[in-house]
Parts: sequence; structure tokens; C-alpha cells
Amino acid sequence: IGRVHGADEARRALEAALAIFPTVNADLMYALPGQDLEGALADVREVIAMGVPHVSAYHLTLEPDTHFHRFPPQLPDEDASADMQDAIEREMAQAGYEHYETSAFAKPGQRARHNLNYWTFGDYIGLGAGAHAKISFRDRIVREQRIRKPVSYIRAALESGAIDETREVEEAELAFEFMLNALRLVEGFPLDLFTARTGLAIHSVMRELDRAASEGLVERDHAHVRPTAHGRRFLNELMQRFLPARAARARTIPIRTSSPGASRPS
Repeated sequence: IGRVHGADEARRALEAALAIFPTVNADLMYALPGQDLEGALADVREVIAMGVPHVSAYHLTLEPDTHFHRFPPQLPDEDASADMQDAIEREMAQAGYEHYETSAFAKPGQRARHNLNYWTFGDYIGLGAGAHAKISFRDRIVREQRIRKPVSYIRAALESGAIDETREVEEAELAFEFMLNALRLVEGFPLDLFTARTGLAIHSVMRELDRAASEGLVERDHAHVRPTAHGRRFLNELMQRFLPARAARARTIPIRTSSPGASRPS
């Protein structure tokens, strides 16, 4: 699929990592060109047999401005892809993995704390060329990007600072950005987390939550919201409920429910 490494190199890398590190993640992709259900399950069974404690299984997406997007290969249809997803989830559950995020499976105690910070709309500092950061202040949330080119980044960092772009997240975008992450979690999120991370009252999205609940996309009580199995399957549709009004009209905010596939380096 255009990667610079092959399957044997990936196996050797995993074996080496498992021999050294206490916890390891393996990224898998399914719904690949020419792949069938048994082929997808064979990949999953192999990483299970290797004892990998954390597995991310992503549906292949064709990213814009890439070779695969310009010359799309023959891919499994939606029904075949859905069958693969269901079978992978069953296989991982039978092997003792917790399905805790749309694409993530972990042995008990092995959930990715790094990714959970993203999915709960936490802050992070970007270090290095091209790195991104999200920083919350009392009155605003700011996103930053460092200078992309390493030589320019080093020079700027030694002189006056290496921040290339700074953007304040608009209030109208906050609910969408939170939901874009938190609704990926199988267990959902407590309502008070929404207010803690966005500064918005939960009633600001109650109409959208009520609509999503009436459509069977989420279930909620007085303290918690979680996506249903139906909502996880149709995550794009669920996320669109929270788009800012102008973006909903123009569809200017991209929604990704799976990881970039063969079109970008991982």
C-alpha cells in the first residue's frame, strides 16, 4: 500500500519493541485494497499472538492530495468494511482486550494515557519542529504550531522563540472540538468534564444531545453521555450535530473517524 516498510520489517520492529519496552502499541489498518474478512482477521490474530498489549485498528482512509486519492484503488465496499470492523471488535474482546475508543483496544491497565488526554480535550505542549500545542487559559484556549523546518526551528528557538502560528479557538468551535474527541470514547464522558474543558455550560449543547439521543446515536443520564453502538458506527453523522452553524452550512471543518491510511506516513 505504498509504505516504505513491509510486513516482515513491521514484525521485526514489534518483536524488538516487545523485548525492550514494558508497553507497546501496534497500529493496524483494514479495508485495504484486495483485502477480505479473513485477511483482516489474520492481521489481528497475529498481533494478539505476539502479545501486543495495545492495538489500534483503523479503517483505511484516502487522504486528499495523495497518490491513493488521485488514483483510488479497488477497496472493499461499505458492507464488507463494516463486517471487518465487527469481526475485529469480536476477536479483540475474545482475546481479553478492552474496546475503549473507536479504534483502540487495550489489555487491562494498558490504555494509552497520552491519547486519553487528547480524547478528553486536555492540554499538551508541542516540542520540536512542526509540533502542535493546545493550551487553556482562564478566558481562552489557544492552539500553537512550531516552525516546520528543523534548521529554522532551531535558529528561532535560540533567538526569539519558535512559534510559527497561534490561533485562539473560537467559542463557537469549542463544543464541536470537544465532541470530536470525547465521543470517540466508548464510555463517553461525564457532563462536568465538558464544562471543565470548554468553559461552556452543558445546556449550550443540550438541544444537540437531545437530538442525538432521539436518533439513537447517544445515551445519557443526568451525569454522563456515551455514544451507542449505532453512534460509534455512524460517528461522522453524530459529530455533525455539533458543528458550528456556519461550518455546518459550508462544511469547512473536516471530520475524521479513522486514522490516515496509506496516504500519509505514520
